[in-house]
Amino acid sequence: MLAWSDEFDGAAGSSFDATKWAPELGGGGWGNQEREFYTTRPENIALDGSGHLVITARAEPATTTLSCWYGSCRYTSARIRTKGLFSQTYGRFEARIRIPRGQGLWPAFWMLGDNITTVGWPQSGEIDIMENIGREPSIVHGTMHGPGYSGASGIGAPYTIATGAFADDFHTYAVEWMPGLITWFVDDTKYFQTTPSTIPSTATWVFDHPFFLLLNVAVGGAWPNDPDGTTIFPQAMVVDYVRVYSAKS
Repeated sequence: MLAWSDEFDGAAGSSFDATKWAPELGGGGWGNQEREFYTTRPENIALDGSGHLVITARAEPATTTLSCWYGSCRYTSARIRTKGLFSQTYGRFEARIRIPRGQGLWPAFWMLGDNITTVGWPQSGEIDIMENIGREPSIVHGTMHGPGYSGASGIGAPYTIATGAFADDFHTYAVEWMPGLITWFVDDTKYFQTTPSTIPSTATWVFDHPFFLLLNVAVGGAWPNDPDGTTIFPQAMVVDYVRVYSAKS
C-alpha cells in the first residue's frame, strides 16, 4: 500500500512541497569535505512544470558572497529531507531519477534514522538507496552504515548498467526493508541484500526504527574528489517521483 509520495506536480519554477520536505542549508562540508553551499534558490531547486523536481549544481562566480568551510564557495546545490514531516519503519522506498554527470558530482537518494538528533550518527543508521560519483558514470552504489560499519567501512555493493551511463535516462532506485533484511534494486533488478549476519559480530543492527528520506547533489568531497576541467556546469538531478509503500503484513 502506498504510504507517502511526492509526484512533484506544480508550476515551473515553484518550490518543493514544504509539507513534505524541509531544506538543509550551508557550506560546512557536511562531514565529507564537500565543496557546495546548499540553498533553496530556484536556480538550485525547483519544479520544472512537467512533474519533476530538479536539483541543480552550479559553479559560482569568484564574486560570490557565500562562504564555505574552505573560503568563498565555488559551487551551489540543494539538499532536502523529510525529517520531522515523514518517517517510516520498513517498507519499499523508491524514486525514479535521472542523475547528473561529471567528475566531482555526487547525487544521492538516501535515508537516516529519525533518532539521529538524540543518538547521533552512525548510531542512528543510514541506508543509501542510490549514490553515484561522477568518475563512475555506469555505476551506482547501495550501502548501509551503522555503529562499527560506517564511512569507508559501510557495507554495500555497486550495480553496473549494461550500456551507457546512468545520466543518460531515468532509472528507478529502491530498497525493500523488512525486519532483519534490506534489499537493493535498480529498475527492479535485485543486486544486494544485508541481514544482521552481514555486519561485524561485535556491531549492532540499528534498522528497526523509523527512517526519513533525503535527496541531494553534493559537489566534491573525499569520495568523488573535486570537479576538474572536464566537468560541465550546471548539472541537474531530475526526480520524477518518490514513493514509499508500507511493509507487507
